[in-house]
Parts: sequence; C-alpha cells; structure tokens
Amino acid sequence: MAFPGPPAPVRGREHRRDVDRPSVTLAYVLAPERRTRADVLTAAAIAVFVVVAVIVAWATSGVANTESVVAGQPARPPQPAAKLPGKLQEMWRAPDTATTRALTSEGVAVTGANGSVVGHDPRTGEQVWRYTRELPLCGVESQFGMVVAVYRTDRGCSETTMVSGADGQRRTARSSYMDDRVRLSVDGTYVVAQGPDRLEVWRSDLVRTLEYGYVDAKENWKTQPRKGCELLSAASSPSRLVVLERCPGEPANRISVLAPAPKDDNVPEEYGSHLLEGAGAASADARVIAVSDNRIAVYQPGTGGADPEAPRLTILDAKGNPIVVQELSAPLDETAGTLRTGSAFLVFTGNSVIALNAGTFDPMWTAADALGTPVPMAGKILLPIPGAIAALDPATGAQVGRIPVARPDYGGGPISLGVLGNTVLEHRDGQLVALADPDTSDSPRSETGRPAKPLR
Repeated sequence: MAFPGPPAPVRGREHRRDVDRPSVTLAYVLAPERRTRADVLTAAAIAVFVVVAVIVAWATSGVANTESVVAGQPARPPQPAAKLPGKLQEMWRAPDTATTRALTSEGVAVTGANGSVVGHDPRTGEQVWRYTRELPLCGVESQFGMVVAVYRTDRGCSETTMVSGADGQRRTARSSYMDDRVRLSVDGTYVVAQGPDRLEVWRSDLVRTLEYGYVDAKENWKTQPRKGCELLSAASSPSRLVVLERCPGEPANRISVLAPAPKDDNVPEEYGSHLLEGAGAASADARVIAVSDNRIAVYQPGTGGADPEAPRLTILDAKGNPIVVQELSAPLDETAGTLRTGSAFLVFTGNSVIALNAGTFDPMWTAADALGTPVPMAGKILLPIPGAIAALDPATGAQVGRIPVARPDYGGGPISLGVLGNTVLEHRDGQLVALADPDTSDSPRSETGRPAKPLR
C-alpha cells in the first residue's frame, strides 16, 4: 500500500514552514535560583504571619462570634382572624429589650435581647429560629418578610444583618459608621436608621440609598447641606424622608424634606427646608409624628410661663410649608408613637389615641384611656386599655367590644400590640407577651393567599 505524500500547496498562498521562529528547548528555561537558609526562614515567617493575620481577622469578625440556628421548615403565616377572641390569657412571654413594638414576620413573633434575635411560634412561644452575635443589639425591625438586626461595635451601631422571617436564614448584611444609638423605623419601602448626628436610609437589600448629617468620609463633607446639626427626629414614606434637626446658630428647629433615594446616596436632594414657627418651635421635645406622600405632621410642645401656649400638631405640605395648626389639650408623652393603617395614622399621645385621615391628616376621632399603640384585627382596631383590650370601630373610634386582660406585673410603660392569626401580642416592660383564647387554634394561610413581597 502506498502512503499518501505531503499535501499539495494551496494555490494563491505561500505554503511554507515558519523557519525564522526558533523552537523551544530547555536552553531557554531559566534555572532556579539557589535558595539560602535565610530565604527559607523568611518565606516561613511570611507564611506564619499570613496565617496568624487570617486567624485574627476571623476571630475578631462577626463570623467567629455568630450563631445561626435556622428552621427545618419555613414558618407559614396563619390565616387572619375572622372574629375577635372571646377571651385572652397569657400563653408565653420572652425578653424583648431591643425594640419598642411587637414585631412579627412571616408567621413568627420576633424578639430581640442579649445579642439574640429569635423567631417564635406565636401560639406556643417555641423557638423557630435564632440569630445570635456576641455584640449588643442596637435595635430590631421587621419588613419585607425579613428581620433587620443592628449591632453595636467600636464604630457605633455599625453592623446590620437581615434574616428571613420564615426560617432565620441570613440574607444580607452591611457595615458602616453609625452613632452609638439609633432609632429604626420602616415605611413599607425603606428602613431608616437615625442617630443624634447621622442618619441612613436602606432599601430592601440593605443597600444604602442616603446618608445624612455627619459623614466620616472627608471627600463627602461638602455634599451635605448643613454641618453640626443635631438630628432630633425622623420619619419617612416611600417618597419622602422628613428630618427634624437643630443646627448651630439657628433660633428654632429646622424641618427638612428629602428624597429617600436620591441619584447619589452621598448627595441629599431636598424638596424643602424651613425653620419651624410658633410655640415649641425651638423645643428639643418636638418631633415628626407622621409622613405621607403629601402631608407631614410635626408635634410642637407649646410654651409655659405667664402667657402659655397650647401644644400643637403642625400639618405641613410635601415641601415642608405649613398648612394648618391643630391645638392639643395636653402635651404628648415621650413614649408617643404612630401606627399607619389603610385609612388613618393612629397617634398614641401617652394616654389617648388620635386618628388622622391618611390623606389630609385631618382629625377623625380620639379614644381615651389608651396604654399604647393599637393594631387592626378582624375589621376592628384593638387598643390596650387598663385591665383589657378594647375593640374600636375604625371609622368612628367608638368602643364596640372589650376583652379582659390580666397584667399583674405591668409596670406602667407603653404597650405596643401585634397580631398573628388569633394570637394577640403585647410588647410591654421589655417583654413580649402572647395572649390567646386557649379554646381556639390557627390554620396556616394558603400559599396563594400570601402577599407578594415588594421588589425595590
């Protein structure tokens, strides 16, 4: 058999071997340098240093001091209560010192204390999941079906973790310089972390959308509209962030209305900024009470002395311009808080609840003898009162029912209510107390009935 010869050259192209390029031989490979004993010792020392640095970094990070116990199966929210319970008795209680309101998320009752955030079965109090760090808790909030926990380090309340409310799985985290104490608030879209000198706004993945006030990065100092201001109060809606601040050299508190998510998180965008006017305009007890997309309510304490002026709610437009002043019969307590329902903002004054129309902020009704902030349940508004929980008509504030509640160890502080299914939660005196009718039970909500999570 004849073997085929070499292939014929391709017509129109030069077919030749690249004879000019030398072939690679061992002559072109550099011989390794001779290693001395000093070289070996230096390399070993560097390796040891790297290992030690990694160990130190791990030991001082949150990872080394974190314990996460997640649920085997995600919790399912119970069906909303079809009617009010006929009676309520205590089912369980747990320490809850890191927040001031009864928190729920994805079918669990949430508590925060002693570095731990715990999701509880609302009926039994059994632990569903737990997230613990060996750091003090600055605050806990819930939103988006998630739980946000903020921890204190040597950089202030700087370490923030978000876990799933259903199973405690860690979703994301962030770290940034913050004040030593912060107040967390949510509006359905954003989380606001406000300290006395600095404020941040976070979206649902904890990405910062705005920093305001003191800025630790020197290159961003000039982007802030004012310097050295004390941040007294802040509240937000999905389209407005309102900050009440006291700035050097100014005769009264300043109300600033900002975009919660400007184009650049380091460059605040103001819709308006004005000095408050009238009685209590310079008081450190003034605060932002409620914010909607087109209205702002600010509390001003009034003045004493020979010619006293009554405390008031000043209603402002979306740019911070005053619209109307509503006088109050008594000052708001320092524990005052606000709950947004579908049709109203419910303002706890310290001893009563004032309902403001959600669109106009006009007063709708007032309920007396309140011990704290209410919560909707079965078409009614539940309100903690002495010895009971009152059921109110949401349109008129009229009491239409009363459920006795025993609080033998109640210390007199504000009570925040929450609801999961047929279970009523009371946050009081640094504890979360679950109340229910033992003759009833909860059934889980169907998957199709669960509300969609916002994509922000």
